[in-house]
Amino acid sequence: MIVSAAWILPAIFAVINRVAQARLQGWEPATIRDLLFEGGDWFLYAFLTPGVFAVSKRWPLTRAHPWRRAVLHVLFAVLFCVAWATFGEIFRVLLMRIFAPDLFQTALQAGAAQFWRQIGLEWLSWIFITLPFGVAVYLCVVGIEHATRYFVEAREREVQVARLSEQLSSARFAALQAQLNPHFLFNTLNTIAVLVRDNDQRGAVRIVEHLSELLRSTLTRHRANEVTLGEELELVRQYVAIEQARFSDRLRPEFRIADTLLSAAVPSFALQHLVENAIRHGIAREPDAGLLLVTAERSGDVLVITVLDDGVGFDPTAAIPPGHGIENTRERLRALYGDNASLEITRRAEGGTIATLKVPYREMLPEPNGETS
Repeated sequence: MIVSAAWILPAIFAVINRVAQARLQGWEPATIRDLLFEGGDWFLYAFLTPGVFAVSKRWPLTRAHPWRRAVLHVLFAVLFCVAWATFGEIFRVLLMRIFAPDLFQTALQAGAAQFWRQIGLEWLSWIFITLPFGVAVYLCVVGIEHATRYFVEAREREVQVARLSEQLSSARFAALQAQLNPHFLFNTLNTIAVLVRDNDQRGAVRIVEHLSELLRSTLTRHRANEVTLGEELELVRQYVAIEQARFSDRLRPEFRIADTLLSAAVPSFALQHLVENAIRHGIAREPDAGLLLVTAERSGDVLVITVLDDGVGFDPTAAIPPGHGIENTRERLRALYGDNASLEITRRAEGGTIATLKVPYREMLPEPNGETS
């Protein structure tokens, strides 16, 4: 760990200080045992640093419980000071045993009980000496951990925002591409031409308005990763209205969505893609199909949206190619909600497909300019 390695510098300065003080104060020259203790004592805290990081990560200083966490870290600071003093005293005795064996044996022969009592007193004294500086060191390490974690999280948020922006652009482009699909436009224009030839001017105008509104909604929704269910549903209704004119003899759309759910937040274009897949890849390929059922309900803190059709049915053994609308939607769900959202595509027992979208329930209000907050 980089922070643990950073203790090398204080250790070097501690050794330099011991040598300089010996010269300035007229002490005896520092022995190897003295220098090892001065530098090694700092390395002891290098081994404690990962523990401080673990504690800081487990109980971070948050706005939820600031005073409780502050008291907890003060207690941990004291514990780490005791650990530092304990390891330091053990290290000092080991150095004496290795580099001054005669002195060590003499002290034991003079009285083992007295020797270990003296070690205990020095250990207790070392705790109180370490306490003020050790608490400051602990808090500095906690501050470094918090700063490092916040920096990493900020970078991850930037990457996530960039990824979401890219995915939104891809979703918007895919939706626009679907609307501008030559077959879609040809069929829409052909439907308008048929209505005009049949002198159904009102129907022709209605289809033109739907197409215009569909393109406008797709083009203007350029920044929002989430929109209200009501806004997404309006886009879906425009799309379905055009397709219904094309499949007027069999397309039977049905929307079972309570008004209380229209302010719920949903990923932009997610529902539109599911409905588009149901019509293009399900109903359009089955001459006798025509049922399109869109439902939404709240289950606790989860919004459950289903798109059901009675088309050709979903093949669970078929691999979804990379870049497909379904896979893109799942990736956006992971980026927006992590593991709290899902998209499942299953085959209906009666024939057809059921797409189930689950996202965390959260309400949002549309702004006057059409975006959401």
